[in-house]
Amino acid sequence: MLTTSSFRGIPRTVWALGLVSLFMDLSSELVHSLLPVFLVGTLGVSMLTIGLIEGVAEATALLVKVFSGAISDFIGRRKGLLLLGYGLAALSKPLFPLAASADLIFTARLLDRVGKGIRGAPRDAPIADVTPPAIRGACFGLRQSMDTAGAFLGPILAILLMLGFASDISLVLWFAVIPALLAVGFLLLGVREPAHDVSSHQIRSPIRLRTLGQFSSAYWWVVATGATFALARFSEAFLVLRAQQLGFAIAWVPTVMVVMAAFYMISAYPVGRWSDRVSSSALLSAGLVLLVLAALALAYAESVPLVLLGVALWGLHMGFSQGILAALVADTAPKDLKGTAFGLFNLLSGVALLLASLLAGWLWQEYGAMLTFCVGAGFATASLLLLSLRRRSL
Repeated sequence: MLTTSSFRGIPRTVWALGLVSLFMDLSSELVHSLLPVFLVGTLGVSMLTIGLIEGVAEATALLVKVFSGAISDFIGRRKGLLLLGYGLAALSKPLFPLAASADLIFTARLLDRVGKGIRGAPRDAPIADVTPPAIRGACFGLRQSMDTAGAFLGPILAILLMLGFASDISLVLWFAVIPALLAVGFLLLGVREPAHDVSSHQIRSPIRLRTLGQFSSAYWWVVATGATFALARFSEAFLVLRAQQLGFAIAWVPTVMVVMAAFYMISAYPVGRWSDRVSSSALLSAGLVLLVLAALALAYAESVPLVLLGVALWGLHMGFSQGILAALVADTAPKDLKGTAFGLFNLLSGVALLLASLLAGWLWQEYGAMLTFCVGAGFATASLLLLSLRRRSL
């Protein structure tokens, strides 16, 4: 049970960055909860193309984090990169309602994800900088929960706007601009830059062999674990399309993202606190079991309740994995290379996510939704077996 004392000692920076994440995720998820339907129903895009757009966009965000993390370590400053990243994401939002082709959607998604990549590692690194190890899992879990609160509110707002504006998707997408601008404003005024000693910093490439050699085997195992998780989980766009396939009205399709975000939100912080006291690998294993169950439920769903059950399990899986993996990166990375560490972690995750989304799009287009989700369950099962082999390492 969470009480006021559960949040005691969490630094102001964590709360501030959590609020910024909340506003930007509200904006982004308002768009993303409607975008797959807009692409398929309005623009006539194929499933393989959706897999390509989503895979490349998400992988781009993760790949850009490699360089943003290393740059933030070098300059010893995070806020400038955060402003650039959140600013690019805000600038991308008007492009979605203006789009008349998949090309402009692709451009907007890339711009949005480049912004996410630029801000991602510099956002996580200051949390690692200001949080003591004893509550680090709780701090990352709290930030993740606030981020997911925005992801919960965004689709709800999308539903209300779709009902209020007669399912005019293009008009509804314009409302995403407002919370994006609020996020940038709150970051500018509410987040303070932690002090850093940069006197000994040298310019370095994030892939320089000498830099890579400073990371321990424990860190590299966390990186490999994150990549296997990404390979087993493709873009949430396919969850939205699965719901529409089984009869969701367009105005109510964002319900999928509401349910997923709700279960992600309520689990991320408690799981983060548990990870400070119990085995992280046990919690990650539980997350993979949840992902297997989610994929199987979605594969064999023939009704709305079963789809929502699968989506809820998917959200719980996210709560049992994302914050813990971030905390493990922070725990196993060298003190002066935390930004680089988060960037490298996301490099392999980005490649895996791209492959997963491309495979999902091709499978759906050629063989249908059932096989797509069954293959996802198979990858999650393989990841669970690999994790069990090294359980004591985490």
